[in-house]
Amino acid sequence: MTARSAVAIGGGTGLPLVLRCMLAAGFDTTAVVTVADDGGSSGHLRRELGMLPPGDIRNCLVALAEPESELAPVFQYRFPAGEGLVGHALGNLMIAALADIEGGFAEAVEAAGRLLGIRGRVLPSTLADVILSGRDREGRLVIGQARVAETEGPIARVCLEPADVPGYPPALDAVRGADIVVIGPGSLFTSIIPNFLVDGVTEALLESDARVIYVCNVANMRGETAGMDAADHVDALVAHGLGGAIDVVLVDEPGPGQRADAVESGPAQRARIEAEGIDVVGADLVDPASPARHDPEKLLAALSGVW
Repeated sequence: MTARSAVAIGGGTGLPLVLRCMLAAGFDTTAVVTVADDGGSSGHLRRELGMLPPGDIRNCLVALAEPESELAPVFQYRFPAGEGLVGHALGNLMIAALADIEGGFAEAVEAAGRLLGIRGRVLPSTLADVILSGRDREGRLVIGQARVAETEGPIARVCLEPADVPGYPPALDAVRGADIVVIGPGSLFTSIIPNFLVDGVTEALLESDARVIYVCNVANMRGETAGMDAADHVDALVAHGLGGAIDVVLVDEPGPGQRADAVESGPAQRARIEAEGIDVVGADLVDPASPARHDPEKLLAALSGVW
């Protein structure tokens, strides 16, 4: 019997968590990953080598690696010192080398997947070199993914330059043929939405028969989503083209001792989301050891009830 196919769309640290949940549930798993990152090691390699950012791709490859892989922790090793090396993850450098050896970024990602023995696929949402820009709620223009992530006030809209970049065909095919699509969790404006600004991604989602689940963050990003509640997160997705695409929103159940930066998801927020024709499911999702993140086991249990 063929396994059901599941696609996770996003970037950052949230996407690998969802990928592990999909593997645990037995899905044929694919990651569709943003390439808008321009900070840290990825940004340095973009500027120095003219390549697409490998960091989010690397994290997804490692998440899909065989559990006994001895190479996975090597991919995640980050140099603590050394001129020209400090801050770089070794896996980023390996992907850069493979891009040169294999003749392209997509080929490098595929080769890295073979080296790691991944169970699934990792696909960039586009192979175009894009720059993310945004405007905050005061109308100020912020250029660059890293700067958008670090803005002082909440972001209202983001866009890509160039504006009309083609989606990577295998990624579009994966979305179009999926049984389940999970969006997020992750940085709303810098890891999730950039994928849907790529031509064809939203269209593929709307054309698919997939059940589409948005996993809302449990905590807001300082600046980028400061003060936004769960309905605001959904409104941002709708404003960037996802109206009518989402079936279910998974939110954290508010509890006692909630953090000040927690994403509010009470009855008023749920009513606003449901007014968009979207079901809302609440569950305890917070990782007690890291309250700004989802607990892996809790997230798997919650997703198992909705996909």
